[in-house]
Amino acid sequence: MNNDLELWQKAIEVLRGVLPLPVFSNWIEPVTPVSIQNNCFILNVTNDYYQLWLEKNYKSYILDALRVAGAPVDLAVRFDVVAPNPSPKPEPRPEPPKKPRPKVNNVSTILMNPLYTFENFVTGPSNSFAHAAAIAVSKSPAQAHNPLFIHGPTGLGKTHLMQAIGHQILTRPGMSVCYVSSETMLNEYIEALKNRTMVDFRNRYRRADVLLVDDIQFFCGKGSIQEEFFHTFDALHSAHKQIIMTSDLPPADLKDLEPRLLSRFGWGMVTGIENPDFETRLAILRYKNSLANVHLREDILTFIANHIQSNVRCLEGALTRTSAFVTLHENPAITIDEVRKVLKDLLNDERQKDITYDEIQRAVVSHFGLRMTDMSSEDRTRTLATPRQVAMFLCRKLTRLSLSEIAQTFGKTHATVVHASKTIQDRIQVENDLLDSVQHIVKTLGRDSSSIS
Repeated sequence: MNNDLELWQKAIEVLRGVLPLPVFSNWIEPVTPVSIQNNCFILNVTNDYYQLWLEKNYKSYILDALRVAGAPVDLAVRFDVVAPNPSPKPEPRPEPPKKPRPKVNNVSTILMNPLYTFENFVTGPSNSFAHAAAIAVSKSPAQAHNPLFIHGPTGLGKTHLMQAIGHQILTRPGMSVCYVSSETMLNEYIEALKNRTMVDFRNRYRRADVLLVDDIQFFCGKGSIQEEFFHTFDALHSAHKQIIMTSDLPPADLKDLEPRLLSRFGWGMVTGIENPDFETRLAILRYKNSLANVHLREDILTFIANHIQSNVRCLEGALTRTSAFVTLHENPAITIDEVRKVLKDLLNDERQKDITYDEIQRAVVSHFGLRMTDMSSEDRTRTLATPRQVAMFLCRKLTRLSLSEIAQTFGKTHATVVHASKTIQDRIQVENDLLDSVQHIVKTLGRDSSSIS
């Protein structure tokens, strides 16, 4: 038991050194360590919302800190909800805002991360359009882009942008914001049906001025909640209330979702977030590094930006782990080789995911019997245009290159890449020969052909 607590104290010191003070004091400090049982560290928290927020946002940070502190690599973490003691530690609360906010009678709002603001969002070519749309909505809710639908792969900042809108709107007197994940909404819906409290459930979401729904793709294939959300959507929209949703996929790619819902998702603005390019990744690292107590050197930040390309979440995780190592070992002169060892498993994961545009172009050229120079030629005959479009489509599907990077690779414009990708996506739905060709190319690249669906 004592060894377990000593491990936790070391991890706490690591987290104190690498996380911004509001995050540490609000979400980490109140956690109560229990013990390690069956290779799982049991940590007590005081309520369900606290448990959910830690699971979603800070579990990876805690695991990294424990490993840096000497825990086994396969150690797991579990958050148990227990009633507070008579003299409990205060539950975490959002950092006091710079401007006074009205009270909001909706418990869902406590799930909004106080750090997810526009000031803390780093923009670049991959997210600038989504950022501009979010700013417009925050200034004119229910007037500009209603609904707002933000889509993109996991870990690129969709939730951050959505909650930034919520925080900004909460500075307006009398405005209420309700944030919820689609999974939580489904669970609450099931409970309401069981307990016959549907009126309370509906009021909870339909009385808010702004409804933020995260990961809407979770509703796919779940008919009852789709029906309920359809009526909630209509009630809010008819009352000129703002609706904002996020999804891993654009509306057109969401399967098993009612057509009438998909139609409504397109009433306002649909915008995507792409993987950040190198410059944006480095800018994110510089900004996050400036907030931490440990300041890493520029060459270390550049190394991380070069080698961690999956998403912003992985990027921040690499930064936190490196900062944690420096904090624990009191080694500000950490070398690149040491960083490489600290991030060994992350770098291995990145290499496994990596596939280059050059590999894709060569596979396409080989399949269609062309030359590499045909990929960037100005010839627009169908014989050459289709393979080029297939290569652009696969670059978007199988690599983490940004749209601008793909466009530069082919000597084309951003719009051309978007058009090419959509064209191939539409054609493979109806042209079996083309679908077979694309699937064959994907398999030759060592990837699962389901990745293009």
